[in-house]
Amino acid sequence: AVPGAVLWYLETDGARVAVNAFSAPALATAGTGDTLSGTIGALMARGLEPFGAACAGALAGARAGRLAAQSAGAAEGVVATDVIAQLPLALRPEVSVE
Repeated sequence: AVPGAVLWYLETDGARVAVNAFSAPALATAGTGDTLSGTIGALMARGLEPFGAACAGALAGARAGRLAAQSAGAAEGVVATDVIAQLPLALRPEVSVE
């Protein structure tokens, strides 16, 4: 996927489709795909079904990417560990992310 692009999530049987329009250009750096995979895996380990975990993980990752960019001062200065550090905050729905 291209960070900053609209992402589509499809179940293999076509029963459900989700669109994530919450972009985060800060995710255009090495390791953020691994971060996304780990986030999705962790959500599944906590009991979410795969489709829900993929959707929630992608949104959390984008929120964390935006928070990391705000903290760094620019999206270009973000590395994957910055995104990981922001995940706990990004998973809190009451936290506003611009």
